[in-house]
Amino acid sequence: MIYDIKVTISYRYGAPVLAGRHLIRLSPFKDGPDQTVHAVSLDVTPAPDDRGSFRDFFGNMASIAAFETAHDRVDVTLTTRVERHAGMLAAAAPSLALDALPASLQATRSLESGSPLHFLGASPRVRPSRLLHDYAADHLPAFVSVEEAVRLIGERLNADMTFDSGATTVETRHEDAFTSRRGVCQDFSHIMIAVLRSLGIPAGYVSGVLRTTPPPGQERLAGADAMHAWVRAWCGPSRGWIEYDPTNACAVATDHVVIARGRDYSDVSPIKGVLRASSRQSSSHSVDVIPVEMAGQSQRQG
Repeated sequence: MIYDIKVTISYRYGAPVLAGRHLIRLSPFKDGPDQTVHAVSLDVTPAPDDRGSFRDFFGNMASIAAFETAHDRVDVTLTTRVERHAGMLAAAAPSLALDALPASLQATRSLESGSPLHFLGASPRVRPSRLLHDYAADHLPAFVSVEEAVRLIGERLNADMTFDSGATTVETRHEDAFTSRRGVCQDFSHIMIAVLRSLGIPAGYVSGVLRTTPPPGQERLAGADAMHAWVRAWCGPSRGWIEYDPTNACAVATDHVVIARGRDYSDVSPIKGVLRASSRQSSSHSVDVIPVEMAGQSQRQG
């Protein structure tokens, strides 16, 4: 499936900002058999005084935009065409049994970016715990593969959690979201990663966009799609990494387009930085994910 994607993130400041420096991770992930990036453009308005880019440790493309003159707004717009490959998302090899995973990890020597060893312990926003270990163990059969454990845990969390866009903020701890059983895709993903790591399963965070489908008979609204997050888990050296969406209780498929991968949200946040300012700021974002065959059709403005 080929998509034309547009993502716009806007910041408005209550008073002119004297200087700012932003780290932007919005360009789609390029390395991997499941996704091909055919074209990409990242526009920043107003034009930064300095700009650069680099590929981070996990293979994500990152851009730096620095402002040294006063400004009262920043708009970042990604325009890209991405192809998702359905065949490469299917199972290529069997998963390890969960009880065989510790020995496989002990034999792993690689410390390259894709090594499962980077995704086992605590990271800035994820903390494995005995509580989460016991929660998962209560819902797993005695003999289960890693891949099946990932699916069962994702389904259990989806059943126990309620999606509530007003329940949490970007800074909410996953322990608090789990206690309240409410949150958004970031919370679902952080909780699931913490649960998996508590069981000894290497797990990481994926940021991206998700194609949504309007109700039958209705046109799709421009900007109706959203930034999204889901989980990746390592199922052994043969099966490798799989991806699962706990917010929707489904395996990741061609409707999911990868922007960045990391240990948790801190590694992949779309924009973060520092400002020299004394006023409040507000932000908004819109996302369009349009199959190429629909690109020529008119869209209503939402």
